[in-house]
Amino acid sequence: METTTRTTRRIENVPTEDTKSRVAGVAVGLRLLMGWIFLTAGIGKLTGEPFDAAGYLANVDPASPAAGIYGAMAANPVVMDLINVAVPWGQVLIGVGLLVGGLVRLAAFFGTLMMGAFYVGNWDVANGLVNADLVYLVVFLALVVLAAGRYWGLDALLARHEVDGEPAIERYPRLRYLVG
Repeated sequence: METTTRTTRRIENVPTEDTKSRVAGVAVGLRLLMGWIFLTAGIGKLTGEPFDAAGYLANVDPASPAAGIYGAMAANPVVMDLINVAVPWGQVLIGVGLLVGGLVRLAAFFGTLMMGAFYVGNWDVANGLVNADLVYLVVFLALVVLAAGRYWGLDALLARHEVDGEPAIERYPRLRYLVG
């Protein structure tokens, strides 16, 4: 009679170098994709017909939790002047930051805010709570958490840059909130 021995391999929850490189590849891919989407959206608004968000803000679905505030914003010319500059230029700056991998956490933070504003403005829960705006918002959050700029981006250079013989990120710990 044959005896078989069963060995149990313990799998540790420690990322391997292979796993880290895969995560880096996904983070860079998401970063470049979102950067391109935002850069082209912003450039389109700056070079096409004059951008005006008033129509969008004034016609938000009344069921949206932001309908009242968006309507008030659309009725205020000073606020509209600010929004009509902030949206296209914000999209361009977010896109450039993501594409070059510079100040990625800051860019992704503002991308998250912008997508949150679009999400409540495009309120349509007839088909559920998930739409493209929410998906983009989650991708931006992932870019923040993954420190996506530290993989093949300017943030990697910023983090290693030395100030008085010490890496800038260690000398100025608050940079971690911006770089990554």
